[in-house]
Amino acid sequence: MSQQNDAPLTFWDHLDVLRSCLWRILVVCVVCGVVAFIAKDILFGIVLAPQHPDFFTYRMLDYLSAWIGGSGGATDFHVELINTGLSQQFVIHMRTAFYAGFLCASPYVLYSLFRFVSPALYENERHYAVWAVVWGYVMFVLGVLLSYFLIFPLTFRFLATYQVSAEVVNTITLQSYMDTLFMLTLMMGILFEIPLLCWLMGKLGLLSADFMCRYRKHAVVVILIVAAVITPTADAFTLALVALPVYLLYELGIVLVRNSTAKSV
Repeated sequence: MSQQNDAPLTFWDHLDVLRSCLWRILVVCVVCGVVAFIAKDILFGIVLAPQHPDFFTYRMLDYLSAWIGGSGGATDFHVELINTGLSQQFVIHMRTAFYAGFLCASPYVLYSLFRFVSPALYENERHYAVWAVVWGYVMFVLGVLLSYFLIFPLTFRFLATYQVSAEVVNTITLQSYMDTLFMLTLMMGILFEIPLLCWLMGKLGLLSADFMCRYRKHAVVVILIVAAVITPTADAFTLALVALPVYLLYELGIVLVRNSTAKSV
């Protein structure tokens, strides 16, 4: 970074620039969070949509089941959420608005941080940094969408409708619903960064495609363990639902590492 007279900035000048950058980020996040808090009906209409039997995923599964000759019934369930704490709904409202506000502000957050860091990078480093930031964000969003539209709805439907006996009625708390949704969504967003991390490690010479191919079986075991940890169900279907995309991301990482090392040779 430099001033208008091209004199280098001092440590305190950099600190002032960083402080103003963080203040702008904070203001944007707060504004987005307040807007999300005010738009409560829209926010929770989205968040609680997988609770309803007419959710997009359930309808698509019903159509698919009918198309292959099944009896359908994917939408034939009803789950009612309850609240057990005096202040719990307000706290959940605040927390959900904060998460939604930060998610909406995340493009600006990444842009501001990159704008602060980019002057210290060389031209080729800036090119790779832009590529990594953009695709890292895209992959995270894809992981979030996969969790919201596929993994969480099927997990929720299985857990909410499973009964050890017809005499035991499930009453799902709002807190349990939100915790499961946030956990699965965050973990899938993080796991979708696997190809990017593999590519970065390949660029740094810390990882090779041959190494990843040689230890593919070990990677499958690790993927299954991670999938078992982050999925609250014990059924093989949900486990495979999480593990399969992660394994495909691992294979994509092999391709990216192979291409990155081939270009650098």
